[in-house]
Amino acid sequence: MSNKPSVLFVCVHNAGRSQMAAGFLCHLAGDSIEVRSAGSAPADSINPAVVEAMREEGIDLSNQNPKILTADAVQASDVVITMGCGDVCPFFPGKRYLDWQLEDPAGQGLEAVRAIRDEISQRVEKLITELRTHGSPI
Repeated sequence: MSNKPSVLFVCVHNAGRSQMAAGFLCHLAGDSIEVRSAGSAPADSINPAVVEAMREEGIDLSNQNPKILTADAVQASDVVITMGCGDVCPFFPGKRYLDWQLEDPAGQGLEAVRAIRDEISQRVEKLITELRTHGSPI
């Protein structure tokens, strides 16, 4: 059993916000934190504006695919961060749940997606600091 913290990012389509958050966390924390993302109703592909906005930050999401949210993914995570998926996310005692209120990048132009991206980046940096400072995420 690993003592490495694990984080699951969840949004509706797993094509924008949760993918950006997972991309930033992987990029900034390396392999020190296990990262997952999923959606309650996954899209067929990642939002192209999201891929472009993240490419500007040196993060390539072009090889990522939206994934369905499963109870197993939640159970395997220490921290579950929802981003507008409503009450669809299963609840398990002992997990830390956070809800990040973020605008949905779906249907938005690149400028709007950049603003969402930058807010997610700041939140991920804060999350990394919390996880490293407090050790256990719970």
